[in-house]
Amino acid sequence: MNSKQTEAGIIPRKQNDELLKGVFEENFPDFLHFMYPNAKELFDFDRGFSFKDKELFKIIPDRERSDGKRIADLLAKVYLKDGTEKWIMVHTEIEGGNSSDFAHRIFQYHYRIRDKFDVPVETIAVFTGDRKQHRPCEYLEQGIHSSIHFKYLSYQIFDNSATELLDRDNIFAYIVVACQKALQEGKVPEEELAADRSTIVRALLASKKYDKERIMHFLFFLKSFIFIQDETINNKFDSYIYQVSGGAINMGVIEIIKKQEREAGMSAGIEKGRLEERAKLKVEKRVIALELKKMALPIADIAKATGLSIEEIEKL
Repeated sequence: MNSKQTEAGIIPRKQNDELLKGVFEENFPDFLHFMYPNAKELFDFDRGFSFKDKELFKIIPDRERSDGKRIADLLAKVYLKDGTEKWIMVHTEIEGGNSSDFAHRIFQYHYRIRDKFDVPVETIAVFTGDRKQHRPCEYLEQGIHSSIHFKYLSYQIFDNSATELLDRDNIFAYIVVACQKALQEGKVPEEELAADRSTIVRALLASKKYDKERIMHFLFFLKSFIFIQDETINNKFDSYIYQVSGGAINMGVIEIIKKQEREAGMSAGIEKGRLEERAKLKVEKRVIALELKKMALPIADIAKATGLSIEEIEKL
């Protein structure tokens, strides 16, 4: 992702792909209701759904992704009302994506999933760029007597106006508005972006459909996704959230929790690295011990040299 220039210098561009993937997953039922007007008749929501990240990674490895970090794609297993199983692939084309071979790539992903896992696949493309973004919805291939016509569901974030979206009682519609407004970063005053965030919050809190946890997670997404550098404006936003929620939601608390989660993740990563390093060292010691054993050196001496136990060396 690009960086953004500010008076304080260059700050890293927020990871929109990570944020979108997380918010898509958490609000997947609402996404289905948004994309399919007859979702209630189609999907058996009571049976739930599961995400197939590992399976998708097998189909779309990093080396094939346009920027090496395309992680907003989702593959989910859902159940239909008729009892059958269907896999839904959601590909999100982040911001300015205008790849000329987009439709071909989507076709490849579709048939690879179908071929590898032998399951019906429903493909959806979500385009999060500006109004000029190329948004193909089909792939055509014509031979002599053979032809392919692959159509998939596509949605571009400007297919609906912000007013239309805010009138829909669906949290995914508010996510789309956030995508629209995030494109204005650096183009409009931050006060205007702050007003947009507050407008989205009012629509969300008026819904009455979502519990406190869902609302808290969405608000953290919103504050991270529509990025504002000015801390004074951010503090006003936090105060606004606290007031309109009757003190039930405190953005400052949310950020502390998220920071703790990130730090816990970093600690876990460090510990994982230590364990991997120890395992690697153990393997190296065993290789050395085996070579010394082949040279007929006393096992006790090998144990001293490598730090391995006599039992471990005898098993080599």
